[in-house]
Amino acid sequence: MRSETPSAPSDDSAPGDGLVRVGAIVFIVGAVATLVTVAPLFLGTEPFPPVAYAVCMLMGVGFLVAGAGVLRSIAAQRRQAKAAPTGGN
Repeated sequence: MRSETPSAPSDDSAPGDGLVRVGAIVFIVGAVATLVTVAPLFLGTEPFPPVAYAVCMLMGVGFLVAGAGVLRSIAAQRRQAKAAPTGGN
């Protein structure tokens, strides 16, 4: 027997979803770079050049991009809620 609930469309993305995904990817790249640049300090090897430490800043950039995506999604949901007809008289 088929389900009574209709399936959601496959392209059901909110306005900020793309920014959140990109922000998460950038954050992960920054986190991996942080692990890689800190490893020589524990292993006693030669540290990486300062450019490698600059790549670690991508963690903060990714966090800000993802936060912007969340705020954009919130704003879109508020606009949608205001535009929806109320159930009152």
